[in-house]
Amino acid sequence: MRISAPTREVFWIATFLAAVALISRYITSIPIVSGNEFLFLALAFILLWLGNVLKGF
Repeated sequence: MRISAPTREVFWIATFLAAVALISRYITSIPIVSGNEFLFLALAFILLWLGNVLKGF
């Protein structure tokens, strides 16, 4: 299996989701994210994984 770099948009979306989850967990409570930090981090990781495995994603 060959991997490729994710597109710039996927990278920034995943980075944003991870940052929001960490900010909500450790700095201040964000209403939409609060209580779902793990899901946001998992979604960010899955997006990065898909960006690496699928070409052009």
